[in-house]
This record gives sequence, C-alpha cells and structure tokens, in this order.
Amino acid sequence: MRVSTVILAAGQGTRMRSQLPKVLHPILGQPMIFYSIRTALDVTSRKPVVVVGHAAEAVRETVGDIVEYVSQEPQLGTGHAVQQAEHKLLGSADQILVMYADMPLLRVETLKRLIEKQQMSKGALTILTVISANPRGFGRIVRKSTGEIQRIVEEAQATDEQLAIRELNTGVYCFDAKWLWDSLPRITLSQKGEYYLTDLVEIATRSGNTVQSITLEDQNEVIGVNNRVHLAETEKIMRQRINNRWMLEGVTIIDPERTYIEADVSIGQDTIIWPNTYLQKETIIGRECELGPNSIIHNTKIGDRCKVLSSITESAVLEDDVDIGPFGHLRKGAHLAKGVHMGNFGEVKNSYLGPGTKMGHFSYLGDASLGSRVNIGAGTITCNYDGEKKHHTEIGDGVFVGSDTMLVAPVRLGKNSRTGAGAVVTKNVAPNTVVVGIPARAIRKLDESD
Repeated sequence: MRVSTVILAAGQGTRMRSQLPKVLHPILGQPMIFYSIRTALDVTSRKPVVVVGHAAEAVRETVGDIVEYVSQEPQLGTGHAVQQAEHKLLGSADQILVMYADMPLLRVETLKRLIEKQQMSKGALTILTVISANPRGFGRIVRKSTGEIQRIVEEAQATDEQLAIRELNTGVYCFDAKWLWDSLPRITLSQKGEYYLTDLVEIATRSGNTVQSITLEDQNEVIGVNNRVHLAETEKIMRQRINNRWMLEGVTIIDPERTYIEADVSIGQDTIIWPNTYLQKETIIGRECELGPNSIIHNTKIGDRCKVLSSITESAVLEDDVDIGPFGHLRKGAHLAKGVHMGNFGEVKNSYLGPGTKMGHFSYLGDASLGSRVNIGAGTITCNYDGEKKHHTEIGDGVFVGSDTMLVAPVRLGKNSRTGAGAVVTKNVAPNTVVVGIPARAIRKLDESD
C-alpha cells in the first residue's frame, strides 16, 4: 500500500508575534517543522509534500530538498491547502496522510496505527481523536447514538451542547486517496470564507462511506504550537522524552529537568551528565564520560572516559581519556588527542594537541599543531594573527613551553626544546634547545639527561 504525506505549513502564525515563520521556531535547536518531516519520512519512507504559503521562501530555504513543495495562494483553509497537493500525488499513492507542521510531538507509532486502521477499514478516511477536558481550540467529534462518527464541528460554530463534548478532532487524518481527490471539490465555502477539511467527514457519512477513528492516550502528542507558551510547553515535553530515552539506554542524568539534549545527539553507556549541560546538534559522546555541570557541547565528537567540566566545546574532537575545564573553551577545529589535559581558562582554536599533551591554564592555542607529551605553561599564547592573515605554529614532541611564552607565528619549536618563562619566540627553535628572553635566543643545548 503506497502512503504519501501532506504536511500543512502555510499559516501565518500571528499569535507567535514574530518575524520568524511559526514552523521555523526552534525546539531543542531544530526548526519545528523538521519534527513533522522526520516523522513522516519514518512512517512512509517517501518525501512528504509540504504546503507552504506565508513566508514560503524562508521555509523552502531552511528545509531544502528533503520534501516536495506546493504553494497555497491565497490561503483559503485546510481543504483548499490539501487540494494544492493533488497534482503532485494523484495516481502515486493509495492513501494520503494529512498532518500539521506545528505538531512536533506526534509519534511514528501513532501514525502507523492510524494508517493500519484505514487500511483495514477500507472506508473513506480514519481520523485521530483525543479525549480531553482542555479543548485547545480543536473541533468536536459528533457521533450518532449508535456510536458512528457523524461529523466534526469547529469550535467557533459549536453549540453549547457540542462544546461540552470531550472527544476532539486533532486535525490528523488518513484518507483513501481516490476518495479524497474526488471529494475535495465538494467542500463548500464556510461563512469565514474558507474550505474546511473537516467537512469531508460529513460528506463521507452522508454518502454512506465509513469514517473510522483511533483515540490517543497521550494528549501531549497533539499539542499544536500557536504561541510562545505552547512552544515552551512542547520543548519541555520533547526534552523529557529525549532524556528518558537516554536514561533507559544506560546514561545517568543527575537532574533531567535541567539537562538539555537535542534530538540528533548520541551518548554512550555509563556516561554521567550533571545539571545545566547542553548537548547540541550532532554531538557524539562515548562511554563512561562525565559532562558538566554548566557545560555547552555543540556539534562535538567526544571519545570514551572524557571529562568536560563547566566548559564550552564547538565543532571539536576529543579522543579517549581527555579532560578539560573548568572554564575551558574548544572552538571550531580543536582536536585533542588521547590523554590530553586542558585546565581552567584555556582556549584552543583550529589546533591539534598530540597524545598526552598538557595545557594547564590561562593559555590560548590557535592555528597550531602540537606533538605528544608537550607541556604548555600558564599564560602561553600563540600570536597567530598579524592583522591580515592567520599563521601556523608547530610544536614538536616533548617540548616544554614556559609560563607566559609568546609564540609569534609562523614559528616552529623543534622536538624536546624548551622556552623560558616570559620568552617571546619570533624565530624557529632547533630541537633540544633552550631559548629565553625578548626576543628569545638560544642559551644552550640539551642532552639526554636534561
């Protein structure tokens, strides 16, 4: 059975009070619409069709080519929106799943149940309902005395008796494709000047077609984001889901209420995460790590048994057994090899620190390559920028860099060389050589006993 998805994303979202289109507001670092797209792809394995209207170009630019697009201009309601997808899907699908871009909490399992119910019933459509005392503006499911669905009444048009109904229409449907395309033109214009997709329920029942439903147990799945309050509510639930998943996978999260893990993060077993830690983008964490408190780890790859204490990492790589912090900062391109130690108030940018290297504290390394077992004294700085270009610093294996050394790039320090405290190194240093002073000058050679 071929199933295609139509995602409705054309609305203005005026209650968000924002210049940013509603469906592009982020939830745990990802534009809201991506959750619906990912769910649709997981359910059908086919590119969904996204109906765009308000700020269409911004949506297209953000989402890219992972979906098909159709435009709804002017925006004349949900029925009119789905009708715009007909030319894309006619003849290519047996069932059409319709959902909203502002319902990021819908689960794959729920939509699969909806599709399966429609496949078994072979009726006109199956709708997703929820029983709730909080209507959230949803329409009411009106049933006959025998229990069959008769129609959906929008909240604005409902009588007092109908407003008391607790079974709500979530706006998520699975249609028989042929019936849908044949029936959409039969929707009449409402008093509001829109074509309501919900009218298809009454069109189906009046013609003797079957309308089935499945009822959600988790009301949170169908929270629609219409304002910033809903946005915060949704993010909290999404964060709880993600944190629960990782705890069940063997990760210790000390305080889930104050831990922020985005959807594309991966974490190894027996890792401990302390409060106020943020794991962002496609961060990969190994096993038996300890992260936080108060750390931001952005798009970073971290090996096994690493510690990141109250520090920030951005597009960095930490191999096994690395520890940094507190108050360390790894910027883009930082690569710390196995066993590197980086103490408090250190910063590394676009640099490689070889195995076993130690960078105690209050130092900056930018555009540098360090060998193994290098010691970086406190206050060391690579002077890598001359006002126009960045220059490279190379430090060989076993080098000892004294406190407050200035390395004026481009410069190379040979294997096992040393700098005295406060040296300003402007020229290459030969292996096994001690340099001191401003500018640094060689004072002696080292032998194997030094």
